[in-house]
Amino acid sequence: MGENSSVNLPPGFRFYPTDEELVVHFLQRKAALLPCHPDVIPDLELYPHDPWELDGKALGEGNQWYFYSRRTQNRITGNGYWKLMGIEEDVINSRSKKVGMKKYLVFYIGEGPAAIKTNWIMQEYRLSKSDSSSTKSSKRRGHSKVDYSKWVVCRVYERNCSEDEDDGDDDDDGTQLSCLDEVFLSLDDMDEISLPFN
Repeated sequence: MGENSSVNLPPGFRFYPTDEELVVHFLQRKAALLPCHPDVIPDLELYPHDPWELDGKALGEGNQWYFYSRRTQNRITGNGYWKLMGIEEDVINSRSKKVGMKKYLVFYIGEGPAAIKTNWIMQEYRLSKSDSSSTKSSKRRGHSKVDYSKWVVCRVYERNCSEDEDDGDDDDDGTQLSCLDEVFLSLDDMDEISLPFN
């Protein structure tokens, strides 16, 4: 698929793959130079695009966007950068075999310590070491000199403030707070602030 091609699924079809499906049915086939049916996930260089620019460039379904990209350390865009969250999970198939890894990244606007953390999250899927080495046999057959074990498939979405990690409180009444509400509530906890009264 081309970089700027827009993908339209037939009416009634939705694209909500599991982690295993993204790795086994899409990424492994891409890395092995095998055709993928349906061929719906486009190739996209990550670093020139801010997350809000993915619409029309990546496969969008609901509030999630999917694309293939080359593994890179350069995750800098025109307005910010993707930072690793320090979370890495195994992707396990239905036979309890490790087939890949999933990293979480968060998007920051700006540079350095002055950068502002956003609600944009990226899940970057890569093949496990054993699957990456199996693609070398296809290169020996003369398909390409490009190292296709360096491909990743990415899922990008913007999470709501209320989707933060569960802190173990059982007194949640189901009420969702806006980001501004959460800021004001955090100010209530500050005992040091005193307002002068006349």
